[in-house]
Amino acid sequence: MQCSNDGVIYCDSPAPVEYAVAVEGYLAAAPLGDGSRRVYRIALANWSWLLAGRPVPAGSARRGAVPPVLPLSVLDGADAAGLLRAALARRAAEADPRTLNRELSILRGALGWWRGQGWLTADPAAGLRPPPLPDPSGAALGPDELRAVLALRVPLREKLTWRLLNESGAGVETVLALNVDDLDLLHRCSRPRPGRPAVQWRASSARLLPLLIAGRSDGPLLLTERRAPAGTPAGDRCPYTGRSRLSYRRAAELFTTATRRLDPAGRGYTLHQLRPRG
Repeated sequence: MQCSNDGVIYCDSPAPVEYAVAVEGYLAAAPLGDGSRRVYRIALANWSWLLAGRPVPAGSARRGAVPPVLPLSVLDGADAAGLLRAALARRAAEADPRTLNRELSILRGALGWWRGQGWLTADPAAGLRPPPLPDPSGAALGPDELRAVLALRVPLREKLTWRLLNESGAGVETVLALNVDDLDLLHRCSRPRPGRPAVQWRASSARLLPLLIAGRSDGPLLLTERRAPAGTPAGDRCPYTGRSRLSYRRAAELFTTATRRLDPAGRGYTLHQLRPRG
């Protein structure tokens, strides 16, 4: 093994036949923490579905789903660039732009490492451009669009998240950072914390909040569906359910997916568009 100036470990070994084996080789050599390594593994597994021409499983369908077996050679040769362009276009129709940009960046890092090992002869991602990130200052949803979004049949967590964002005008990160013990339900606001502005809401959110936090007096307000992975900070884990705080990535992905059929462009809306007009 050799270590480059960027801290990535390089090793002299025969090229693996399978994409999944190449992924594990890259993850073992990359200087990543446990949390980042988990994110990278998920992102690189997503590309295996896309390169096989199949949609990436989402939500409950993801649990237990086994990625397709692919030869690493699909990323080499004359057809590799076209295959990757098609995979990128397919992912662009499924994921929000921030998720797509992050996953493409992770794949680029793996491709570079694999080329450094001599496992690939060329870069199939050369010249590949992700879609532009949405402008956070883009147009807020109009009254009819907002009414259609809030009428969607979605889980209680999403109903509350979307209404909180719309009623409060607070930033997405501010709402996702709320804890149960931050809430002043009587006065319909959160208690200000150092470096964190107070959030105020109206009647719709006030009706939903007690339903969501029933039986909880502290911990993150908005939780994931699954138990928190090992190493999750205590402040981001619910002491009652063991689930972790909902991430920006997951919240954005759920909203974009749910609103895709309402968007005339077919891309889905962004959470920033829930802010009140004016």
